[in-house]
Amino acid sequence: MVRIVSDTTASLPPQLAEQYHIPIVPQIVSFGDESYREGVDLDTDMFIRMLRSQRNLPKTAAPPPQFFRDIFQNLGEANESIICIHPSCQVSGTVRSAQLAAADFPKADIHIIDTRTIAYALGMMVMCAAELAQAGESAEAIVEHVHQLIRRSRTYFRVATLDYLARGGRIGGAAALLGSMLQVKPILTFRDGYIDQYARGRTEYNAMNRMVSIIAQQCPKGSAGMPALMYDGTAEQREFATCLAQRFGAVIGCEPLPLYCIPPAILTHVGPKVVGVGFFLQDDGDAY
Repeated sequence: MVRIVSDTTASLPPQLAEQYHIPIVPQIVSFGDESYREGVDLDTDMFIRMLRSQRNLPKTAAPPPQFFRDIFQNLGEANESIICIHPSCQVSGTVRSAQLAAADFPKADIHIIDTRTIAYALGMMVMCAAELAQAGESAEAIVEHVHQLIRRSRTYFRVATLDYLARGGRIGGAAALLGSMLQVKPILTFRDGYIDQYARGRTEYNAMNRMVSIIAQQCPKGSAGMPALMYDGTAEQREFATCLAQRFGAVIGCEPLPLYCIPPAILTHVGPKVVGVGFFLQDDGDAY
C-alpha cells in the first residue's frame, strides 16, 4: 500500500486528512521567542490576533527532520511505500527536512516531491495522490501523476503589500517592484518554484480585471481545471472573497469557485488580505 505524507502548507481540512490517512507535518511559526506548531498550537484566528497585537513580524521554520523520522518509522514498520508532497524548496526548507529524515531509512521506499508551488495547488496534488493511493495505484504511477500536475499547475495572487515577502526573503523576481506598490498593484505567480511578477494593474480594480482575463484565457472551462479562490481565511475578508469567487467562476462556467483558506505559515510571508486563484491547465504546457 502507498501512503501519502504532506505538511500544513497544503491546508487540508483535518477530516480529509483523516479520511485518507494522510500524516500532516506541522510548519513552525514563531512570534519572538515563542514557537508554535501550525495546526497543533496555532490556527488562523489565533495567528491573525497575534499578528495584529505583536510589534515584530512572525517568522517561520521548516518542520525539523525528527517530525518526518517519526512518521517514516511508523509507516516503515508496516512496509508501506511513502510519497511526501511538499512546497517549493525555493520558499521552504520542508523538502530538505524530509530528505534528511529519509536518509536514515535507506531500505524504505520513500519518494519526496518538490511541487515547485505552495498552498492550493499543493493541496490538490496531495488529494489527487491520496485518491490514487486509495484506488490501489503503485507509488511510481502516483509520482508520475503528481509530476504531471506540477507541470499543469498555475497560481496567481495579489498581496496588499510586498513588505511581508521582502522581510521574509521570499520575494524572488518580484523584488523589482519594491518601492512601487503605491503606483502598481502586481499580480504574482510561481515560476520555476520562485515567486515572480506576472502582470500589474494601476489600481485594485485593474488588477482584479487582469486576473479575470488570466482565468478566462488559461483555466479550462467548468471544473476541469479544479480552480479555487484563495484568501486569508478571516471573517472580514470572506465576503470579498465570496464575491470574487462568483466573478472569477462566471468567466469559466464554474460559479462560484470553491474558497481555500491560506494557512498561517504562508500568511506570514504574503500578509493578510492576500487573494489569489489556483487551477490546473488542461494539458502539460507553458502558458507564461
